[in-house]
Amino acid sequence: MSHDATDKRASLVVWGALAIVYVVWGSTYLAIRITIETIPPLLSGAMRFTTAALVLGVVIMLLRGPRAFRMTLRQFGGAALVGLLLLTAGNGMVALAEQHISSGLAALLVASVPLWLVVLRLVARDRPQVMTLTGVLIGFGGVAVLSLTGGGGSSGVSGIVIVLLASLSWSVGSFLSSRIPMPADPFAASAVEMLVGGVGLTLTSRIAGEPFDLATVSGRSWAALAYLVVMGSLVAFTAYIWLLGSAPISLVSTYAYVNPVVAVLLGALVLGEPVTGSMVVAGLVIVVGVALVVSTERGKKAQETPEEEPAPV
Repeated sequence: MSHDATDKRASLVVWGALAIVYVVWGSTYLAIRITIETIPPLLSGAMRFTTAALVLGVVIMLLRGPRAFRMTLRQFGGAALVGLLLLTAGNGMVALAEQHISSGLAALLVASVPLWLVVLRLVARDRPQVMTLTGVLIGFGGVAVLSLTGGGGSSGVSGIVIVLLASLSWSVGSFLSSRIPMPADPFAASAVEMLVGGVGLTLTSRIAGEPFDLATVSGRSWAALAYLVVMGSLVAFTAYIWLLGSAPISLVSTYAYVNPVVAVLLGALVLGEPVTGSMVVAGLVIVVGVALVVSTERGKKAQETPEEEPAPV
């Protein structure tokens, strides 16, 4: 096979993996909305992440053996903390919020995670570039418009507040993941995060007293939950980790502003969710701000690996 043919094949594989991350992570907001139609939000997250953790753990054991899970107590504790922040708090609150707001609006607000990360860096006395700060100001302008207007629709204020808290929790978990001890194997770290996050959601669901009647769960909710486990938590995550070692990080990071666009389109097409003019304008402002932050901050190669955990739903 010629060098040009090899490069073309490698490029197609990269774009195929990127398409998976774009579409699958963008579609998880819709899948969550369908899942919680008949399954309580916190319990659905618990079922999703504990199942995904067990499947991922078995696959890791079969492919890499027990050595992949060799970690110190501090490393396990770091992964557990990140799992609680990203999944129990972050994902759990998004599912709760989608009871009150559209999946598209939720995705646009969650897109603010890269902006919060810059704010956390400022608090930690890091000094981002001027263009990065410009992107943060632009992005938060769009967040403010969405928050104050509800996207121009009848969205509940409580849902918007919950999503913003979820975004902040994701950002704190992502920020800490590069500053505390973590397992060396990223897949083993993810398995621990999902297991602890799922257990946390299970306990939270029990404490909240979420009602659950197996007989009332619809087939489409089961299908959406299965999609979240297999595609959202396993396939797309695997594609993302592979991309980190195979493509420029500036390209991989584009998922941060493509996902919300995919989520809005799918919500409108599948569930008929309203897409108002103010929602489009504010959403574009957020995407532009995030794109400016990502393009300014991540001009290095993927082999160096990004500092923060991704914030898929």
